[in-house]
Amino acid sequence: MPGQIVVGTDGSPAATAAVRWGADDAARRGCPLRLVSVVDHWAYGIAKFPTSGGDPLTRHAERALAAAEAVVREHRPDVPISAEIVEGIPARTLRDKGKEATEIVLGSRGLGGFAGIVVGSVSSHVAGQAPCPVVVVRPGWSGGRGEIVVGVDDSPECDPALAYAFEQARLHGCGLRAVHAWRLPAHPLAPEITYDVEEVREARRRVAEEKLAGPRRGYPDVAVHEESVYGHPVDALIQASRTADLLVVGSRGRGALGSAMLGSVSRGVLHHAGCPVAVVRPPC
Repeated sequence: MPGQIVVGTDGSPAATAAVRWGADDAARRGCPLRLVSVVDHWAYGIAKFPTSGGDPLTRHAERALAAAEAVVREHRPDVPISAEIVEGIPARTLRDKGKEATEIVLGSRGLGGFAGIVVGSVSSHVAGQAPCPVVVVRPGWSGGRGEIVVGVDDSPECDPALAYAFEQARLHGCGLRAVHAWRLPAHPLAPEITYDVEEVREARRRVAEEKLAGPRRGYPDVAVHEESVYGHPVDALIQASRTADLLVVGSRGRGALGSAMLGSVSRGVLHHAGCPVAVVRPPC
């Protein structure tokens, strides 16, 4: 039986968008949906100061889960649902849920976020450390653009991202745009070194073509459009995301703490992409 999709919810607009995206993907995959709300008492000092009339954070989590279940029942009534409230640190708890999940889906920023911050610390942390793909969805997302975009480079970390992107294109029944951004090597200490731009362009095109060859054989029915762009990968992927239903990136970050484990490209697109972003890390 396919693994479950875990969706973290706190009742925020972004979390509601994540619930809808997770329900859609569960329907596409034919797998169950697990709704999780995390209660962090220590963040508010509530554990030190009990109140009469019950725990307000737990009551809020119960309302958030009930609202999320109602969204799924209306939007995708055939998707099996389970729900749980977990006490702990949200980022750590949701990250650990990845051990039993096909993917984790989160809103870009929860109710505890600060105004002006596009992607919150919880989604950044989970995307940087979870052992499964993490999809981050902004509030109000509705989809329907008909294209999946994936970033391509010559790193080993790109392979699981490509596998996930091809599978999503198959599930969506749409085309895949593979974006390979490149720049000329810079040598500040040897500015006299020059390159033939067309030769470099052709070499980078071959890199992308070779990287895509294996997944293409595995998904012969997925139409692939290769796009080689001169420029920074973040800029190229953000531009491509404006016409996409999902942007998929790998992550090569190796930091020790929090979102430091996100690479610069995945961190950049999480903050600025015009569609949901899936961050796919290599197996640990």
